[in-house]
Amino acid sequence: MSKALDMSKSLNEGAIMLPDYSVNGWEWNMIVQSGSFDLNKKLSDYSDEELEQLLYAKARKVEMDFAGKAVNITVEGIIEKFTNKYIKQDVKTKSERTQRAVAPYISEGPCSSCRGARLSQAALSCRINGLNIAMMSSMEVGQLIRVIREIDDPVAAPVVKSLTERLQHLVDIGLDYLTLDRETDTLSGGESQRVKMVKHLSGSLVDVTYIFDEPSVGLHPRDVHRLNGLLQKLRDKGNTVIVVEHDPDVIKLADHIVDVGPHAGSRGGTVVYEGSFQGLLEAGTLTGTHMKRPLQLKHDCRQPSGKLSIKDATLHNLRNVSVDIPTGVLTVVTGVAGSGKSTLINEIFLSQHPDAIVIDQSAVGVSTRSNPATYTGIMDDVRKAFASANKVNQGLFSFNSKGACENCQGLGVVYTDLAFLDSVKLPCEVCGGRRFKEEVLAYKLNGKSIAEVLEMTVEQALDFFQLKEVVRKLQAMSDVGLNYITLGQPLSTLSGGECQRIKLASELHKKGSIYVMDEPTTGLHMSDIGHLLGIMNRLVDAGNTVIVIEHNLDVISQADWIIDMGPDGGSKGGQVVFEGLPSQIIHAEQSITGRYLM
Repeated sequence: MSKALDMSKSLNEGAIMLPDYSVNGWEWNMIVQSGSFDLNKKLSDYSDEELEQLLYAKARKVEMDFAGKAVNITVEGIIEKFTNKYIKQDVKTKSERTQRAVAPYISEGPCSSCRGARLSQAALSCRINGLNIAMMSSMEVGQLIRVIREIDDPVAAPVVKSLTERLQHLVDIGLDYLTLDRETDTLSGGESQRVKMVKHLSGSLVDVTYIFDEPSVGLHPRDVHRLNGLLQKLRDKGNTVIVVEHDPDVIKLADHIVDVGPHAGSRGGTVVYEGSFQGLLEAGTLTGTHMKRPLQLKHDCRQPSGKLSIKDATLHNLRNVSVDIPTGVLTVVTGVAGSGKSTLINEIFLSQHPDAIVIDQSAVGVSTRSNPATYTGIMDDVRKAFASANKVNQGLFSFNSKGACENCQGLGVVYTDLAFLDSVKLPCEVCGGRRFKEEVLAYKLNGKSIAEVLEMTVEQALDFFQLKEVVRKLQAMSDVGLNYITLGQPLSTLSGGECQRIKLASELHKKGSIYVMDEPTTGLHMSDIGHLLGIMNRLVDAGNTVIVIEHNLDVISQADWIIDMGPDGGSKGGQVVFEGLPSQIIHAEQSITGRYLM
């Protein structure tokens, strides 16, 4: 409550510190016009009844003066309103700006009645072999499966058989460290995908076509063979399994390989090879060429300029972990899934270094109005160039402003509501999906309209523009392997790996910073990983500290310093099993990663 209210102040002096209640703001005015409170009286002088009314009053209608008219407005206590708006609703669905604004006023804790189990006391009082359902759900899968097998009641035999089979699939795919009560939104992309695979493995469907999109994401090389085993089981049950994948170990497993290329974007879209794995190695395609390249460990490692220390970290499965992260070098934090590397860096390290630049795979925008040109700031310079060339207002070249097609309001599409059916999205009949008014499209820059510029790929735009700042930003996007995306492509259509790379492109110009990257090779072909390593090295050479959470052996082998977490996942992990140079890890007995670098 002390964060929400300053009891030494009156309402006129800004006693309410919650967002939306600034003096003379809309919410503040609603309290004022309710006529229930003395605006000059300090909150510390309010009676219990007055405070109860201010904080917890239930919603009621109050007549207010709005632009000279009497309007009925719903008014409720400030804590009541905050609770209904941000706590009872999922605050994660709000904008990032809103989440940041309300975060200081929300803290979570276990329910005092069920202690986080979310079940009634009647349900929790039911036990099997001394354990209730919440106790079992909080066990790691590897431990739970042993407990379930000990249930010998004949009545439960069919359930025990089915449950142990499903739990065994989770163990087989390397998820034995998960607990059944873990919230699904805390799972990584790779973990989520493997849980979906287990769901289908437990079914009895045959003659079904399964399509997996990069199922090896988030998997340590040790666990890829487990994934391969599950893919083969699905196939052997009589199904067709199609896998979109970059991982060499998954590609080797395939009965039939289709290689698409030869490059990306407008230089791709062709089947350059199809056939067996051995044939791929001899085909001379980018994929085949990189499959044949041997792994080489980095020997000429940079010397660190200092260190950033983590002391006695104990969050989640970390066991009093103390480790030094060297500065001024490229550090890779690796380890099997669930070993604690994300907890160590994304939670412990970042809480100590909040100024670090985080390049992760979270969405950069969910709005169809956001695109690579607006996100990187290219669009501002493009609008100025069009306005200058045509001697008109630059607002005309924004589909969110004066230049927007009036029929679709600059969306390019029109949504039609079909009552009880899903709404239908169709290209705008007036602008043809180009988003701008016809008069705006008549203005040209070097022979191209603003719509034609937004349809260009990054590669095409690099050839088209001469503006120094635009070329710099386009080159950064090209450097991170995004040559093929168009400037006007909605950000909501980008994959996790593409989101990560466009964030990286927008941050490349900074110096003297700490960069934290979470599996940046996601979605990258083997031939692009070399480009990514080049960017990382460029950042380090510019005086930055780069910390990468990664499973990819090419990236691990080229680190200046390696921190390997383990020895396994879940309760069997949470320790630093190795820290040192790439040439040293292959001799570390406890390091699973070291065995795959040999």
